[in-house]
Amino acid sequence: MALGFHIHGPSVDRETLISRAGGGTIPHTIRPTSRGGGTRIARRRSRRGSGHIYRRGAVYWFKFFDAGGKPHWRSSGSRERAVAEAMLRDQLGQRDRGGPALPDPRRIAVDTLLDNLLAEYRLNGRRSVGRADLSCRHLRRFFEGRVAGSVTGADVNRYADLRRQEKAASATVNRELAALRRAYRLAIRHGVLATMPSITMLHEDNVRTGFFDDKQVDAVCRKLSEERAAVVRFCYITGWRTHSEVFPLRWSEVDLKNGFARLEPGTTKNREGRVFPLTPALRALLEQRLEYTRRCERSQGRIIPHVFHRKGRSIKGMRRSWKTACQKAGLPGRLLHDLRRSAVRNLERAGVSRSVAMTMTGHKTESVYRRYAIVSESDLREAAMKLAAIASNGDSSSGLR
Repeated sequence: MALGFHIHGPSVDRETLISRAGGGTIPHTIRPTSRGGGTRIARRRSRRGSGHIYRRGAVYWFKFFDAGGKPHWRSSGSRERAVAEAMLRDQLGQRDRGGPALPDPRRIAVDTLLDNLLAEYRLNGRRSVGRADLSCRHLRRFFEGRVAGSVTGADVNRYADLRRQEKAASATVNRELAALRRAYRLAIRHGVLATMPSITMLHEDNVRTGFFDDKQVDAVCRKLSEERAAVVRFCYITGWRTHSEVFPLRWSEVDLKNGFARLEPGTTKNREGRVFPLTPALRALLEQRLEYTRRCERSQGRIIPHVFHRKGRSIKGMRRSWKTACQKAGLPGRLLHDLRRSAVRNLERAGVSRSVAMTMTGHKTESVYRRYAIVSESDLREAAMKLAAIASNGDSSSGLR
């Protein structure tokens, strides 16, 4: 007896079925029937469009096909069908725009976001890539292996608390949190993630108030080598940033004939060029450095491009020697950056207009410049003396008697 099949109608034999389904164009499934030991052909449920929504347990999932016809499955992570529908629309919109399928957020680790952040820093030639790399190393200690989408604001706060327990300063923790925040924002911009956790910065109470006067600068320079003392005096006059602007300064950027020192666009922190006129003290300093450089070039038989060097070797830093010199000069705890604040104060006291002074020192915003324009105790005493002079002269209009 021939085996019978049911295809929504009368029975047919196997040969007829195969001829009808030739090439696999009819999506049927052969299943045994409960009547007479036969089988029946059940048509698969068809799906319209390029994806559909379904549910696994209480959570809605969705399936879609990319531009190459490859199927993808994603969990919405929600019990709301509307959430899954919105995610499906995003995926289909990405495909229609010719883009690849958006990655599964459940498979994106925080490590991947941090790697992408460092790649972006290197690609754009950011000077702070070293600081960003240090921040990422600390972040990996806590978030290594964590799925980026599972990180919450509470996790970020726990990280900040642990770093503070390790005696890390609030400013240091904030630099690390800023790196994490930027990593998430880059992921959202690139379409890798849809959301990011709340990242709250810590309060910083690190406003610096230190500055130098001429006598204090002389005292510190006497405890330094001649090469490093020249760096200190140059910073005290110009207010330029030590590591990124003074140490790399080249002779091609010094114009002794016309009386200017300049920084080319792209070499400064704010990427803008800068020109500083040579004062008599600054000119004398640079002429001494030029004479020293020429002696080194003759003895070594090579060109020395940097202004500040020690026997032809460029100066990369002076943190330890600076700390020691300040202690010996009776000024412990002072920073190299205090020289920049001192230069701003000197420009203010000299009556240089704020717009010109900001151009000379490289301050881009007036708020930061005002923070550096610190009033010293000697300035306050001088103001008090002027008031006392008015009172002693009997100036009744002043109302100070």
